[in-house]
Parts: sequence; C-alpha cells; structure tokens
Amino acid sequence: MASDIIVNGLISGSIYALLAIGFSLIFGVARIVNIAHTAFYMVAAYAIHFGLHNLGIPYLLSMPLAVLLVVGLGLACYKLFIDPIREHEAAVLIATIALAMVFQEVTLMLFKGHYRGTPPLLEGFLTVLGVKVAYQQLLTFLVVLLVLSLVWLFLEHTRLGLAIRTTAQDREVANLMGMDVARIAMLAMAISVGMAGVAGAVVVPLFVLDPFMWLAPLIMVMAVVVLGGLGSIKGSFLGAYILGFAESLVVFLLPMGSFLKGSVALSVMIAVLLLRPEGLFGIAFEEER
Repeated sequence: MASDIIVNGLISGSIYALLAIGFSLIFGVARIVNIAHTAFYMVAAYAIHFGLHNLGIPYLLSMPLAVLLVVGLGLACYKLFIDPIREHEAAVLIATIALAMVFQEVTLMLFKGHYRGTPPLLEGFLTVLGVKVAYQQLLTFLVVLLVLSLVWLFLEHTRLGLAIRTTAQDREVANLMGMDVARIAMLAMAISVGMAGVAGAVVVPLFVLDPFMWLAPLIMVMAVVVLGGLGSIKGSFLGAYILGFAESLVVFLLPMGSFLKGSVALSVMIAVLLLRPEGLFGIAFEEER
C-alpha cells in the first residue's frame, strides 16, 4: 500500500508538474488562461496512439513527432485565435474553452468514444529501497525530470530564458527595454504546449485514452497553479507534488477514493488560499492606483 502511494504520487505529481508549469508559463508571460492546455495533452496522446497502431511508427519516434505536431498546432491556434484578442482576457478565456471543445469533438469524431490502451514500452519491475516500481513508471519519471531540468536550464541560463522571465515579471518594462514581447509570448506558448505534449506522450503507456481525458487534469492543473501561486513556476512544481500525493492518498486510503480525488485536491487548494491568498509562492496583487 505504502509503495503504491509513493509511486503513484510521484507519477501523478510529475505529470501535473509538466502540465502546470506550462500553464503557469504562458499565464506569467502573456496573462493567458489557456483552458485548452490539457486538450493539447490529449491530442499528443492520441497522435502517438494513432502513429503506433495505425501507421506502425515506433513509440520512440512517434513521441517526438507528436510533440512537434502539438507545438505546431498550438502556435497556429495562438496566432489565429488568441493573439488577435490577447488584450481582452475574457475573450481569450472563452476562445480557449471553445478550442478545447473543438479538440474534444474532433477526437470523438475520429476515434469514437471507445477507451484505448497501449502496451508499456518497458515491461518488468525494479525494487528501489523496498518499493516495487515498474520500469515504465521509472522511465516516465526520468523523462519528466529530464524535461523539467532542460526547461529550468533554458529559463535560468539563456538569454531567451532571461527575456521570458523578465516579461513574466513586468511586460511594460520588458517592452521599454526593447524586447519583442509578442515574439517572447509566441516562444512561451511553444514551450508551454510542448510540455503539455510531452505529458501526453508519457501517459500513453500508463493510462487509458478517451476523448474526455483532458477534463480531470485541467481541474488538477488549475488547482496546482492557484495553490503554488499564479505565474510562479517554482510554486507550480511544488504544488503539483503536493496535490499528486494528496490524490494518491485519497485513492488508496478512502473508499470510492477515485471519485473523491478532485474534490480533495480542490479542498487542499482552498485551505491553503484561506491562509495565504496569493498561494505558496505567488505575489500579492495590489490594486492599480
């Protein structure tokens, strides 16, 4: 039981971290609440499934192809539907909800409502400190850590990363310093959607796919982002693992826990916000004078 809680908490937290950091990144840079974020995650998962089972493309090749497909799709959607109305936050919110629904309906039309599964890339188990871990779960965890490390290195140690962090802190100052804020927002969107695509790629051998699989992660990701602090990447990382382990505890310790995990995660978020309204690492917003 304890080993299941640890392993599932790490896997869930890692996937939520990928999704939440991407969600937080585009919000911090462009103030875009992208409700379609987890729909891109779903598109990547189905693209890999289609490549494996219909086109015969190996998993190791279909994974990067699916991520590139999702990045291209995300940039096209951003340029066509989001960028023209980017200054109107309510309109952007409605547009991203519409995009998510379009992705859902197209997936339903192409793949019907059937549940679809994919065999693991690696079979077998490994015992780590007395905890039994499937090789596929270990591979997923390592891939997520690698991607998160690369994103961190990019943001902290490159000029483009510095530009993204500067824009996230203060768009007006970044604009006055001569930075191309529109280009930086496009780059942030590409990284954000790419992280969602990687999350979709790593869950293919672990989860069953269905056209509504984007809804539950969306609730958790929004809870993670609010819990960690809006726009805070560090907060999203920590919040993802807090809610990942909370979800795992609920599923394994409570009767009917799988139906309660979303409610418990939101309850944890609300409890933290009551004590710290700006979240764990968020900045307290003041009214403009």
